[in-house]
Amino acid sequence: MTTQRPHLVILGGGVAGYSAADTIRGAGFEGAVTLVSAEADLPYDRTYLSKAYLQGKKADPDVLFKPAEHYRNLGIDLHFGDPVTAVDLDQKRLTFASGEQLSFDLLLIATGAEPIRLSGPGFDLPNVLYLRSLADARALRERLERAERVLVIGAGFIGCEIAASARILEKSVVVVDPAPVPLSRAFSEEVGNAVVNIHRQHGVEWRLGRKVAELRGHGQAEEAVLDDGSRVACDLVVVGVGVRPADELFANTALKRDNGILVDEYCQTNVPGVYAVGDVANWWSPAVQHRFRLEHFDHAVHHGAAAAKVIAGDRQPYDPVPYFWSDHYDLTFEYTGYPLPWNQVVIRGDLQQPAFTAFYLKDGVIQSAVVIRRPRELRAIQRLIRAKAQLDPAQLTDPSVDLRELAKAYQQSE
Repeated sequence: MTTQRPHLVILGGGVAGYSAADTIRGAGFEGAVTLVSAEADLPYDRTYLSKAYLQGKKADPDVLFKPAEHYRNLGIDLHFGDPVTAVDLDQKRLTFASGEQLSFDLLLIATGAEPIRLSGPGFDLPNVLYLRSLADARALRERLERAERVLVIGAGFIGCEIAASARILEKSVVVVDPAPVPLSRAFSEEVGNAVVNIHRQHGVEWRLGRKVAELRGHGQAEEAVLDDGSRVACDLVVVGVGVRPADELFANTALKRDNGILVDEYCQTNVPGVYAVGDVANWWSPAVQHRFRLEHFDHAVHHGAAAAKVIAGDRQPYDPVPYFWSDHYDLTFEYTGYPLPWNQVVIRGDLQQPAFTAFYLKDGVIQSAVVIRRPRELRAIQRLIRAKAQLDPAQLTDPSVDLRELAKAYQQSE
């Protein structure tokens, strides 16, 4: 008697979906696997798009994770460039824009996130762009080559990375953000001001505490009118005001959603045989007993791989100390820890240089940290976070205290 091999469909060709596909065979899964993506491009590394790709240092083939034969060698079918329009979890079936249907036994949702789009006068003009996909990056790079005055709306990390790339290409850059200090809610005013200073030193002009009320021009955006009546000339507008989980396909299904699809530490949803990973998943961390929806490359890689192992039968909880990075000019911001509330910021090093570590503490316990030009401290900080170390801030600020020795001593005392 033979048993039919189960069919796993991985819905989403971003890094989380790619990582699951790349891991599944090595984890021992012998069933059929189909990787589905609305995009026509093979899975690629999005981290290049706002930096090396925009700057012309990377071409399309350079950003692909693997060529097509890699998936053939793994026995993975590809269904690309045909968006899914409907999901039937009861019948275990996907319907595509082409009308084609695909049945599955197991479903791994890795649909990622989609940019929040602004509405209002002028925001539909053709030189108002967003950056999420490789197709977006192609369009933006082509426009950026011809542009002279770039307006960036939104001073999160993606907006700052685009601003840095535009300045490296010697474009005039103005960044508009409604916050008086960008990134201050997540990373404190001290770190936000350090980011502003870095970009200001490279020639970026800031309009903080302001919103774009209207974009004006003849056939394309030529100037932005801010909410205080001031104007900014531009010939290219890039919007980066955040993303939302791409989970609307599942609005009328039994899946539980709350700022993404709810999953446990094994990447499982409330529907048997259905898993979710990456940006679209709201994941439960046993370590801190809290849910997070993370929008970072490192998380997506490891979350996708963790789900593949669970599906293949290796049921291990996914529970890392989160990490991400962001490159601005020759600087790399590294963040590690849990995006939990904090009530104290402790700075180790020099904010002006800049070369520092900013610790975010709640009642003396390190929740997270941002590291700039001090990479040797990162692993020690992760161990301290994992151990829920309660520390004297004086130890953290004292340059003579070796954080690696401190982490080792703390772990030995536990």
